[in-house]
Amino acid sequence: MSENDPPPAPALDYRPLERYWPYVDLPEQPTEEELAELDPELAEALFGRPPQPFSVSLEFPVFDGPDYHTAVAHARAASEYREIRRDGLVRHRARFFPHQAAALRDLFEIVGRFDECEVLVDDRPVPYARELWLPLVWFLIR
Repeated sequence: MSENDPPPAPALDYRPLERYWPYVDLPEQPTEEELAELDPELAEALFGRPPQPFSVSLEFPVFDGPDYHTAVAHARAASEYREIRRDGLVRHRARFFPHQAAALRDLFEIVGRFDECEVLVDDRPVPYARELWLPLVWFLIR
């Protein structure tokens, strides 16, 4: 035995009992609900960008006024709807696909007046989203 060899370690005959193992019943893969709750940027980093059609999303905060409940109802009717809670604040995100251009316009007419309303194209903020992209989507209304 040379001085570079590790010292011998005795092998232990120890196996923890299953009743003390708290993680036995957890699934190895996340559930559909957990995947749906992931932030889109995190989901893209973990799993890559899923193939999906062009979309426009509106993200808006809670606001005072009689139109708030109407806006939330329009947002919940979108293809995808999420409530995002960060730092004690609630924001609503609604994703619309091209065939829902009229519903997107109806929601934007309510929440577009707020500076905190964000327009996202394929889940990303893009330049001129309000001034260019939304009017282009309005052309899809029949």
